[in-house]
Amino acid sequence: MSILAELKSRLSGPLGKLVEDPAELLEMVRPSQDPKFGDYQANFAMPLGKQLGRPPRDVAAEIVAGLDVGDLCEPPEIAGPGFINLRVKDDRLVDRLAEAAVDPRLGVPEVESPRRFVIDFSAPNVAKPMHVGHIRSTVIGDALCRLFRFLGHEVTSDNHIGDWGTQFGMILYGYRNFRDPSAYDAAPVAELARLYRLVRQLMDYHEGKAQLPQLGERLEQREAALADQLAAAGDTPDKKTAKALRKAENDLTESRKEIEQLEAKLAAVEADPVLSKMAIEHAGIGEAVLAETAKLHAGDAENRRLWEEFLPHCLDEINRVYGRLNVTFDHTLGESFYQDRLAATVDDLIKRGIATTSDGAICVFLEGQNVPMLIRKQDGAFLYATTDLATLGYRMETFQPDAILYVVDHRQAMHFEHLFATARLMGMEGVRLEHVSFGTVLGGDGRPFKTRSGDTVGLEGLLDEAVRRAATIVAENDDAKPKGAELSAEERAAIAERVGIAALKYADLSQNRTSDYVFSYDKMLAMNGNTATYMQYAYARVRSIFAKGDVDVEALRAAPPAIDLSTPAERALGLAILRFGEALDLAALDYRPNQLTAYLFDLAACYSTFFEQCPVLKAPTDALRQSRLLLCDLTARVIRKGLELLGIEVVERM
Repeated sequence: MSILAELKSRLSGPLGKLVEDPAELLEMVRPSQDPKFGDYQANFAMPLGKQLGRPPRDVAAEIVAGLDVGDLCEPPEIAGPGFINLRVKDDRLVDRLAEAAVDPRLGVPEVESPRRFVIDFSAPNVAKPMHVGHIRSTVIGDALCRLFRFLGHEVTSDNHIGDWGTQFGMILYGYRNFRDPSAYDAAPVAELARLYRLVRQLMDYHEGKAQLPQLGERLEQREAALADQLAAAGDTPDKKTAKALRKAENDLTESRKEIEQLEAKLAAVEADPVLSKMAIEHAGIGEAVLAETAKLHAGDAENRRLWEEFLPHCLDEINRVYGRLNVTFDHTLGESFYQDRLAATVDDLIKRGIATTSDGAICVFLEGQNVPMLIRKQDGAFLYATTDLATLGYRMETFQPDAILYVVDHRQAMHFEHLFATARLMGMEGVRLEHVSFGTVLGGDGRPFKTRSGDTVGLEGLLDEAVRRAATIVAENDDAKPKGAELSAEERAAIAERVGIAALKYADLSQNRTSDYVFSYDKMLAMNGNTATYMQYAYARVRSIFAKGDVDVEALRAAPPAIDLSTPAERALGLAILRFGEALDLAALDYRPNQLTAYLFDLAACYSTFFEQCPVLKAPTDALRQSRLLLCDLTARVIRKGLELLGIEVVERM
């Protein structure tokens, strides 16, 4: 049990005498922001005093009087209006550090009541290259799998890939009409990706041509509406009117920009003789793609044969990217896996009275929702929601989970509200269903991250560029070493691969997952600040001490020396090391890996202060040298384990 968890446990006794359920109040026991206020601070006396109608200091005094922490802390102090300050005894810190030193888990126990999790993440459409939009789901989901496994839970990771939808209809149409046989034979994945992009471009062209008149009409309406508003507002509009005018002006600007962008895309096709000719010859490409998809789903022998030919190539490609990201899955069960369950799922919902017919389609109408969940179209086609319901049924039967986490971006919030509500109607009450949502990766312009041409940024290209930039940093650092470069070309390349990909993953994981963030190579590869590069450097710096001092680390761990925390820097580092378990609990509580990255950054900062103020190899006594070496080793082990739980590898030298 972490120190924080133990303090909460002991405080629950006296709190329980004042309130029926102290759980919410116990969440107000936290690490102190300033060491002068102790190591931990309980801030619940103020709201509790208000609730009880008593002075907060009196409430705090009553709680302290009933608190038994004499074996763990110095006498508690009451400060200000009722803050309870707690300082852990140095000998208890030393005892716990000694236990962590010989514990492969670094003093972090497994949970007392393990749960069974299914975590659904990444889920790309395999018929097209992975792009920047997949990075968040992939790395957040992988980190949660690693975190919950380490804490002692049973975790099943499932990559619910899109291997059955319209994208395969697009590739089938492209293969039949635009395939370059020699290119396909030489590099099938690259040719399939080209075909997908080409068909998408032609479909977008015809959809854009059809959409342009409607956009023009909307622009005219907005221009007319703004003119009327301006005329009515006069020369001195009030605040409410001025705000409405600004909104109308912004809407008008957005309409013009949307038309300009669409016209530019249409013009690009029309200006290219080859594309223009294709667009004319394949005017019905949208309907034809849907027909190819329908034939595949209906069991057409040739389309099925081609699908079975394409799929392994597509899977090889995404698995290669996962390999670079150091991400694996227990199962990769795509949409195709559940096709034989869809009709039965719909029939079951109808039989139960959960789904009903509406305008020829089958829908689930949910209380409090304005829009129903559509599970079968008028033409009999099933939808994404149908597949997710069938998938949920399979997971319940096969894995018997206590919780299923869907790591999917925030734009799918309504879909999951519908899915979870329908699952409850189906009787799935014993499982916790969670949409672990996340924000968008933005470019410097504050819009979703795109290439200069406006295309979605490919994930592998993103990895390559991060590694290329990391290689420059690694080379510069190596060349700047006092005795000259130490790394071979092969070592530099291997380190750059780790550093570059770690930087990309850590930059994402260090963000609050529900927030958008601006992508920046320079920030993510910075040698200072909360970056993977800084954390990897911190680890390598610790390891360099052992190499420089020719220290036998295994011997140090086998017979740990007595730990000395007599200086503030040593004590602060020891306490930071022991907060590892607290950070993991926080990260698991609300599925936020950034709680772990924030902790690691704080630990590295404590180590940096310790390193500056406390000589290690040149410590004044051998006993102090050994103590400080052990603190160094514990720091390195925690950083290594923490990064490992984020799916990030360390480097021994940089």
